Amino acid sequence: MGSLDGRVAIVTGAGRGIGASISRMFAEQGARLVLNDLGAHPDGTGGDAGPAQEIAEQIKGLGGEAVSDPGDVADTATGRRLVDLAIGNYGRLDVVVNVAGILRDRMIFNLPDEDWDAVIRVHLRGHYSTIKPAAAYWREQRNPDGHYRIINFTSDSALQGSPGQPNYAAAKMGIIGLTASLANGLARYGVTANAIAPGAATRLTATVPGDKQLGEHPADEQVMSPDNIAPIVTYLAGTESDWLSGRTIGASGYEVRLWNTPEVVETVSSDGPWDLDDLAAKVAKSFRPKADGLPPSIFMAQLPK
Repeated sequence: MGSLDGRVAIVTGAGRGIGASISRMFAEQGARLVLNDLGAHPDGTGGDAGPAQEIAEQIKGLGGEAVSDPGDVADTATGRRLVDLAIGNYGRLDVVVNVAGILRDRMIFNLPDEDWDAVIRVHLRGHYSTIKPAAAYWREQRNPDGHYRIINFTSDSALQGSPGQPNYAAAKMGIIGLTASLANGLARYGVTANAIAPGAATRLTATVPGDKQLGEHPADEQVMSPDNIAPIVTYLAGTESDWLSGRTIGASGYEVRLWNTPEVVETVSSDGPWDLDDLAAKVAKSFRPKADGLPPSIFMAQLPK
């Protein structure tokens, strides 16, 4: 028996990379699947029904159950349709995994309006598109022990501030806030919500300049395979992970990490309205030992010396 026997899942971005790896492992563990992928280029342009359909056919060829949909997940009609497909084909919905994403990288001073809007739309509205109808369905079930799951995808680019991805970083940090809100708002309906910050060699990471790419060597390719992201997502999708919600989980290679939840690390106060000089002195004394300069980041090495 598999850990997902009897469970029904929607996976967006399922046609390639991380989404395809998750879909295959879900099927191996017994899940019945609705697979969505627009089949677009890494920048979100174009479309091809083939990738999602191919993964669905692979799964069915191995005895699993899957249907595919090539819609644009940032169109809310697509999200509604995916939920209807799950319920119509399989009679229920247990898990939503939002992987779909695009990149349009520019430094902020070179970033066109349309590239900002496109990235925000696909990532944030794309998550909203599936989550809203799924949450409405779970609310109707009135089953606080339903083991329902929302698994969103964020990025180290947000958590550590990738300098050439202001649109992507903003969208991915928004997903962390969305995930926390969902965890708090939907717990009473038996729903958990978590975010995955993956590190893997995919079509999207291949668009990064060559000296910063993941998986440049054969040994790296095995470690950085998208297949290594699928196990933690599969665990979260199962019925044994009710205890974990509202968190960000890092997954890269053979490591899985629990990110901290933002918390206050230092406070200064006054007996009344602030005197500017007093505030400046207190902030420098109390905050500077903990916040002198940019926060630690994998991207600091890119800064000029």
